[in-house]
Amino acid sequence: MNQRPIFHTRNDEQISDPQGPKFDVDIIIAVARRQWHVVAACVALCLVVGVCYILTAVPRYTAKTSVLIDRNNGQVVEQLSTIGGVPDDEGSVLSQVELLRSETIGLAVVDKLKLSDNSEFMGSGGNLLAAAMGPLRTIINPKNWFKGDDVELLDATESRRRDALRRVRNAMDVSRVGRSYVLDIGITTTSPQLAASIAAGIADSYLDDKLDAKYEATRRAGTWLQERIEELRRKSLESDLAVQKFRAANGLLVANDKLVSDQQLTELNSALLVARADTARAQAKLDRIRSILSAGQTDAIVTDALDSSVINTLREKYLDSSKRESEISKRLGEGHVQAIRLRQEMAEYTRQMFDELRRIAESYESELQVALSRERQISEGLGRATDVSVTASETQVQLRELERGAETYKNLYQTFLQRYQEAVQQQSFPVTEARVISHAVPPQEASEPRAGVVLGASLVLGFMLGGSVAGFREFRDRFFRTGDQVREVLGLEYLGAVPLVDGSKAKPLDSEPVKGLVFKRNQVSNFAIEHPLSSFAETLRSARIAADLQVNKPHRIIGVVSALPGEGKSTVAVNLAQVLAKSAKTLLIDADLRNPGATRALAQHADEGLLEVLLDNLPPSSVVLTDPDSGLKFLPAVVKRRIPHSSELLASQAMTRLLAQASSEFDYIVLDLPPLGPVVDARAIASRIDGFVMVVEWGETSRKVVRDTLASEPQIIARCLGVVLNKVDTDKMKLYREYGSSDYYASRYTSYYHDNAA
Repeated sequence: MNQRPIFHTRNDEQISDPQGPKFDVDIIIAVARRQWHVVAACVALCLVVGVCYILTAVPRYTAKTSVLIDRNNGQVVEQLSTIGGVPDDEGSVLSQVELLRSETIGLAVVDKLKLSDNSEFMGSGGNLLAAAMGPLRTIINPKNWFKGDDVELLDATESRRRDALRRVRNAMDVSRVGRSYVLDIGITTTSPQLAASIAAGIADSYLDDKLDAKYEATRRAGTWLQERIEELRRKSLESDLAVQKFRAANGLLVANDKLVSDQQLTELNSALLVARADTARAQAKLDRIRSILSAGQTDAIVTDALDSSVINTLREKYLDSSKRESEISKRLGEGHVQAIRLRQEMAEYTRQMFDELRRIAESYESELQVALSRERQISEGLGRATDVSVTASETQVQLRELERGAETYKNLYQTFLQRYQEAVQQQSFPVTEARVISHAVPPQEASEPRAGVVLGASLVLGFMLGGSVAGFREFRDRFFRTGDQVREVLGLEYLGAVPLVDGSKAKPLDSEPVKGLVFKRNQVSNFAIEHPLSSFAETLRSARIAADLQVNKPHRIIGVVSALPGEGKSTVAVNLAQVLAKSAKTLLIDADLRNPGATRALAQHADEGLLEVLLDNLPPSSVVLTDPDSGLKFLPAVVKRRIPHSSELLASQAMTRLLAQASSEFDYIVLDLPPLGPVVDARAIASRIDGFVMVVEWGETSRKVVRDTLASEPQIIARCLGVVLNKVDTDKMKLYREYGSSDYYASRYTSYYHDNAA
């Protein structure tokens, strides 16, 4: 015979769908069709809860007020003081939201409005369900399980105050309006007037807290600045005193913000330049007059000669005598006595002028000596001043460090003193960067409960709950539903589905059975014969075709097995044998020696059967029953006591001889074998079976059980003709058909099937 491939487990290549994703819209729709009643039940339950909430909820009113974090006011504050400022980033605005929700604001409102003594506010303020759940929440709250002694010592007043704070927080909703600097404050209570008063109280407490915080901040800053100023003043004095002491110790006297030594050095440098210029000028004058004297130039003059009255007088006389001598020489001749006398006078005048020039030269020489002496003295003083300045420069490094420290303390002292004055002034500024732009008024209509929102939320919650439950049910569905699952999980051929048949549809015989001639058909054992055009019969014919194609022998031995008891393998085996007997010689053997279901269905009256043939060597013909309608031969298994060695009997030589003898007489031999899970009987006889038909109960037997069971039976898997899904609920199976699969078009087969026809 043709051997089938060894059983293989499902892998990604085998189960992948080249046409599209595994989970598509059709699968989701199919899941919805299967689980719609679960979803509907959850939706109905949630709607009932929502309606109960609406009917029992106490009307609640929401009052709102809006606060603007005003940047203009913040700029005023910035102009008045450098402390504080407007929060202009998102984090700062969100911080204001948390400030509005803070304990400080809440307790201020509680104390201001005396909410802890307000019976209306301290009531349940909810609905009957909330009132009933309140004590339960207190009990199940883990925080209440480990309360310390400090909590127990709180008095009743503080407890009610804290309870009122909790209620204010629960009733309050603070939200930012878009990306603006506007904060909406909403309060929801059972009283519109109370809601408006609490909302207004929160806004006022927020503004008061801003002012108090600013005042407290400036007060703390002023106190700190005052202490710091005193410290800086002391350090500034100490640093200035250290500078002065250092100057005195090192002779670094200062005049007009400059060291005296530096001033002297500057003055001596200037004086030295002047002295050198005077010396050079005196030397030049002396050299000039000496050159005139040595050359005897009568017409050369110096500056001091022009200022000398003696030289000027002598020059006038010289010029007068020269003029008279020239006239006499022209008129009387150069040898005239008068001319000679005049020339002698001129020579005398010249001598006298040179004598006067020598006196001037001596004065120039004295002036030069004075200039040289002065220059020398200034140079010596400059040298001494330079030595002092060099020494002072070395000590000025430390002096400058001391001066920088003194200057730093001085600047800090002045800055902190200015900040202190600003902080003191700011304490009296009643300006904040927030203001109320929308005042709270008592609302006219209740804000809760909103029937539409509650019903919508109930509907959504119902769908979510129903979807979760339905998804869990689908996820936990581990049974065989379609032929594609058989092929994907087991890797075996799908022979067909056998619908769940009502026993009332069978037509039992009324005649009494006669031993050796006829057997009694019971319940659904003759359904395939009574309904030859049904899907039941068509599935069995599919099993016959599989046996004919895969078992290449003239006489075929077919075993019908299942993984678990109660899956209907005996019913399938009986009906398969009857279908085969219609066209071929067929023998049905009940080989389930521990639970002979076929025998109970067909031959409850039988006294002898397979056991007697195997143990007592009775001829098979003496115990075989015959169906006169189909010609089916049936070898029952009459179990009068428990058979512990049933697998040994099926694997015995007697069983081998029985099958060999039957093969020579029948075309098909159908064996109703025990299930694979509880016993090993089918494994013991597997080598003698040409092909197995695996029966799996639809929607009841786990895929994992069937897969694991067959994985441990390689001989059976190798000869398995295919799988038959038994007890199929045709109405429910419609919900598991995927688009494009063979099961999807099963509705078109009705014109070929007549499950209800006689």
